[in-house]
Amino acid sequence: MVSVVIPCYYSEKTISAVVDQTRRVLVDAGYDYEFVLVNDGSTDGTFAQIQELCHRDPRVVGVDCAKNMGQHNAIMAGLLRTRGDAVLLMDDDMQTHPTQVTKILQALEESGCDVVFAQWPEHKEALWRRLGSRFQAWTVRVLTKRPKDVYSSNFFAMRRHVRDEVVRYRGPYIYIQGLVFRATDSVCNVEVEHFARQEGRSGYTLKSLVRLWSTVLGFSLAPLRMALWLGMIACALGLIGAVALVVQHFVDPVLVEGWTSLMVLSLVLGGLNLAFLGLIGEYLGRTFMTVSNAPQFALRTVLDARDSKGEDHAA
Repeated sequence: MVSVVIPCYYSEKTISAVVDQTRRVLVDAGYDYEFVLVNDGSTDGTFAQIQELCHRDPRVVGVDCAKNMGQHNAIMAGLLRTRGDAVLLMDDDMQTHPTQVTKILQALEESGCDVVFAQWPEHKEALWRRLGSRFQAWTVRVLTKRPKDVYSSNFFAMRRHVRDEVVRYRGPYIYIQGLVFRATDSVCNVEVEHFARQEGRSGYTLKSLVRLWSTVLGFSLAPLRMALWLGMIACALGLIGAVALVVQHFVDPVLVEGWTSLMVLSLVLGGLNLAFLGLIGEYLGRTFMTVSNAPQFALRTVLDARDSKGEDHAA
C-alpha cells in the first residue's frame, strides 16, 4: 500500500483536485492507497475541503494543526499516521503533479533504492527561487553529506523502514530530507515534469525560506568546525602580523603606524567573534528547545476512519 502525505496550506481550491487525480492514477496503476492530508494552520476553507474528502473516502485521513508550524513539521504530523509499505510525499499546488506519481513509485520498485527523489529538467519558478534552491541544495549536500549526484526535493517516495527511522526524531527543528539522509545512503533520482502552480502563489517568503534553510544546522557540526578553523587561521595571521611589526620596529624604529590597518583588523576580528558567538548561541538555543520538549506541532482535530489509527505525537 502507498501512503500519500500532503501538507496543505491555503489550498482550498486545489486539494480536492490533487487527491482525486492522484487517487485515479494510483488505482489505474494497481496500487492500494491511503491519503494523509495535514492542514498546516490554514484559516480559509482548506480543512473543510479535507473533511469532505474524508467523508467521501475512508482511506483519506485529515489532520488539522492548531497553528502553523512549518511545512516539514506538518509532514512529520502526517508521517506519524501512515501505515503503507511505501510513503509518497507531494505538494498541494499541482506543481508536483499527480500524473508523475507512478514514475516515482515505479522507480522505487525497479531501482531497489530506499528513497527516490523527483528531479526536474526545468523549474516553473521565479529566478530568485531557483537560485535560492541551488544554494540550499549545495549547503545541504555539504552539511548532510548528501551524494553529489543526488538531487533532493519535496516530491519523493521512501520505503517503510526509512519512514520508521524518520519519525523517531523528536526535536522541534525538522528537516525531512536531512532525516532521510540520516536513515539511508540508498538514494536515487528519477526525472519528472515540473508543472506551474494551478492557484495562488507559494506560501514561502524569503524569511520562511531562510528559517527552513537554518534547520540544516541541526544535522551537522560543520559550521562550528568551520568557525574553529577560521579562528585558528585568524590567530595564525595575527601572530605573523605581530612578528612582522617587531621586525619592522627594529628596521625602521621611527616609522609611525597608521590607524587604517588596525581598525580594519579590529572590525574584521570583532565581526567574526560576534558572528560565531551568534552561531554558538543558535546551537545552544536549539539544544535548549529540544531538551525542554518543545512540540513539533499542535493538533486540533484528527479525522481517521481506519480500523488501526496512527501513532499520536507531541501536541
